[in-house]
Amino acid sequence: MALSKRTSLILWLASTGPFACICSAVTPALSIDQSLELKVPTDPQCSPDGRMVIYEQSRTNWADNAFETDLWIVDVASGASHPLTAPLKSSSNAAWSPDGKWIAFLSDRPGQLTGSPAEKKQLYIIQATGGEARQLTKSETCIASLEWAPDSRALAFSAEDPEPKMLKERKEKYGDYFIVHGDYRMVHLWTVAVPAEATTQPMAEPKRVTEGDTFSVGEFSYSPDGKKIAFNAQRDPELRSAITSDIYVVDLSTKEVKKLVDTPGPDVNPKWSPDGKEVAYQTSLGTPFRSYTNKVIAVVSSAGGTPPVVLTQSFDEDARLVAWGPDGIYFAAAQKTYAHLFRLNPKTKAVEQLSSPSNVVANAFSFSKDFQKVAYRSARDNTFVEVCISSVNTWKDAPLTHFSDQLKAVAVSHRELLQWKSSDGASIEGVLYKPTDFTSTKKYPLLVVIHGGPTGVDQAITAPDRYYPIERFIEKGALVLRPNYRGSAGYGEKFRALNVRNLGVGDYADVISGVDALISAGYVDPARVGVMGWSQGGYISAFISASSDRFKAISVGAGISD
Repeated sequence: MALSKRTSLILWLASTGPFACICSAVTPALSIDQSLELKVPTDPQCSPDGRMVIYEQSRTNWADNAFETDLWIVDVASGASHPLTAPLKSSSNAAWSPDGKWIAFLSDRPGQLTGSPAEKKQLYIIQATGGEARQLTKSETCIASLEWAPDSRALAFSAEDPEPKMLKERKEKYGDYFIVHGDYRMVHLWTVAVPAEATTQPMAEPKRVTEGDTFSVGEFSYSPDGKKIAFNAQRDPELRSAITSDIYVVDLSTKEVKKLVDTPGPDVNPKWSPDGKEVAYQTSLGTPFRSYTNKVIAVVSSAGGTPPVVLTQSFDEDARLVAWGPDGIYFAAAQKTYAHLFRLNPKTKAVEQLSSPSNVVANAFSFSKDFQKVAYRSARDNTFVEVCISSVNTWKDAPLTHFSDQLKAVAVSHRELLQWKSSDGASIEGVLYKPTDFTSTKKYPLLVVIHGGPTGVDQAITAPDRYYPIERFIEKGALVLRPNYRGSAGYGEKFRALNVRNLGVGDYADVISGVDALISAGYVDPARVGVMGWSQGGYISAFISASSDRFKAISVGAGISD
């Protein structure tokens, strides 16, 4: 998204014509610039002993027109935090070594090593006690992801193959252009040794683990004994080839690759059992309707030769595999407008929800080495996201950060969950944004903002406005409705399937019925209603333009239309 100091053109919807201001907040709302400058924490990583947590903190770089991230570290006992990396380009993907001595991360900062390509993400390590980070790689292409070996003596990473000589010569002769479905390059695995205590020790050269043009590597994980790596790979890195993803294991000593899962995909995100005998992974079970059917967790023998066993067939939502600990398999899943951590017993297939309370959005989980502590991101209705830590078995949503302090001096709208019935009787939820001085005796203009996906979901938490300046709309006097129309995530497979062969029609009915419900409540002016949406939300907005005269203004963002 381009960042600009100019006022957003879309504000005309709320500030002119039928959307002229009819109320004002006591304190000013966030300006567009302020909203874009809000810092957000992501990807918390719990230290092996559970005493420290690293997280990414966003930063808005107006000069380079970019959102960038820095790494911060917080002490669990005291709550004291400080930056771990300097604000130079971005640092991300932090990972603690299993012995707790090192922190690895990726950064596109100017390289330390001679011959480092400019602005290519490289692998760095820094001692947990602080100091200068050391660059481990000078890859010609960006490094995509990383993982520590169990003994903390090496790191595995994935990177796209370098440009072949033929492509370089073509660029020199004809200029830089890209052939769709022809110029992709495979992603493969590498390992690199990590120096011992002496930080002056020379860096080791990375060693290639996989190669060839028959598959492209995605997610991966080390076996508990550090001798093998399980990974998912597809026939090429293109999005259309995702369905071909299967699960493989490579022996690090021989580089022999064995396919463990050879069923219709996509099969992704492998995690080893603590004893190394099995590998768990996410799968769509080869269904041709994977866009709306549940993704499940299955396990397969790490030696191969046996059919996979599905473990979460009865769990009615997409299960995102997080880790396999001594007490079971941990996974994350949405639950309507909230999100939680679950634990699965691989023997009985019993599932228990660990996170609480029920009305929390918890995600991005990371465990201590003994699986007794978990760090994660958390927010509740009308609260900003924070980095939290909890005991796994006795849940307490304890924040470690104070990002909500950014909103103390500004007016923030109040969010509340609504329910209504669509034209076919389907139960629909949405989030209604109201000004702090809302009164039901007034008639407000209404702006409907529709999420994409269709498997997105709008939640009642407080977050920066990144697509539309919603807080500015509220300040100008409008109410904002964000409907979770059929197809939205978190409501189960049957709900996601309601727009199959019904796209645009059923979800339009969900939107218009929500508008009707608010008008019937008596505080929305039917003559002042507008709608906008992004991606699938843009498609629905375009469908609305040909289906209803209810809306005075319609904005189609990145919608598929003729």
